[in-house]
Amino acid sequence: MEKINESDIEWTEYDPDPDDVAFRRKQLSSHTDGGELGCSLYELPSGMRSWPYHYHTANEEALYVLAGEGLLVASDGEKPLAAGDFVAFPADERGGHRIINDSDEPLRYLLLSTMNEPDITIYPEMEKFGVYVGSPPGRREERSFEGYYDSNAETEYWNE
Repeated sequence: MEKINESDIEWTEYDPDPDDVAFRRKQLSSHTDGGELGCSLYELPSGMRSWPYHYHTANEEALYVLAGEGLLVASDGEKPLAAGDFVAFPADERGGHRIINDSDEPLRYLLLSTMNEPDITIYPEMEKFGVYVGSPPGRREERSFEGYYDSNAETEYWNE
């Protein structure tokens, strides 16, 4: 059994195009023997947002707040977050979520996930979905198939 201390892992910085999305992540479970459970440490700076609002169809996730305060945007509304809070996200529409740091201090939390594949991740606000085959969303191994697609696109089953 492997043990890792988070201080031994370098942060991965995420700063995509949207001005209000930026965070740091340490993929803790990737440094251990576990293959069925994902766990990442996140740090979300003041005024920033995490991944876009989404839910998974094959993977449950859970959030545990370590330090700071923020806002959870969930399928049933917005809820304040504070150190000690725990939330589970089922693998369906009820598990929709996004984390926002609306405080003046960094927000630190653990995000845990089952690691099932294939998985389809739905992004309702973006009208997109992602498909992951060969490696679950939380991992970065080579996948046999992955992509992001327009939820509103229509195509015929048979070419006529």
